[in-house]
Amino acid sequence: MAITTAATRLGTSAYDDINRVELRPNWTEDDAQIAIRAVYRQLLGNDYVMASERLTSAESLLCDGSITLREFVRCVAKSELYKTKFFYNNFQTRFTELNYKHLLGRAPYDESEVIFHLDLYQNEGYDADIDSYVDSVEYVENFGDNIVPYYRGFSTQRGQKTVGFTRMFQLYRGYANSDRAQLRGSESRLAQELGRNSSSAVVGPSNCNEGWAYRPSKAGVAPSRTYGLSATGDADTRMYRIEVTKLLGRNYPNNLRRGGTPTVRRSSRSFFVPYNRLSQTLQRIQREGGKVASIEPAN
Repeated sequence: MAITTAATRLGTSAYDDINRVELRPNWTEDDAQIAIRAVYRQLLGNDYVMASERLTSAESLLCDGSITLREFVRCVAKSELYKTKFFYNNFQTRFTELNYKHLLGRAPYDESEVIFHLDLYQNEGYDADIDSYVDSVEYVENFGDNIVPYYRGFSTQRGQKTVGFTRMFQLYRGYANSDRAQLRGSESRLAQELGRNSSSAVVGPSNCNEGWAYRPSKAGVAPSRTYGLSATGDADTRMYRIEVTKLLGRNYPNNLRRGGTPTVRRSSRSFFVPYNRLSQTLQRIQREGGKVASIEPAN
């Protein structure tokens, strides 16, 4: 069953009918190797692992049955390999986001979850923080001792909050993408949404949606007001913030009729618009080739 009717455009097709990797009773050496590769792929964010980087001792313990698959996951998450790729060179909030993605298969639901892990690391250290994911009731209920963590944030399930689905797209950037090869680098992807307790816009991977995706200004530039419309004299003072992408400009239709091309090929903009001008603004955005990423109250 498809995750969504837009699965192809959003890059989730690979997880529509996901085959969970599990070490079942009477597993073979080949089964163990498949599980090991799946753990590396999941925990290392699809980053390439060289032969010299592999955790041969932990792999051997798993293959001879001395440890469970869950303990192997713990070994990888506590390894110098994992720290080098994600801990040393990322902001702590970004590292927490990645831990949720890699170890629990979802995005953080609210700011309190991030604060909990920040405090735990500060007070008890790195290993205790990793243990809190792997030993959690959530991990045990979903993966147990023998299932490799997977991106369950795309699925509807018991205990899964709806906001986690949209936030997952901020962390997941496509099946072939690596967590260490993204434009935003070490920056947190969810800090603003979590701080405001707001939902996230669904942003498709860079190779989907014809390359169009809303990106907020790094400089935190205040949105333009009313999209060129006057808001004076309005009795209704309710304001809404509209985030728009693929905005090609007011001369877009005329340029195309003349065989020309838009002067602005990509644009991520946001606007403050009064409620009584909302419908008019949305119509204008549509005429100019724009796509609305999100609408939320600004008051």
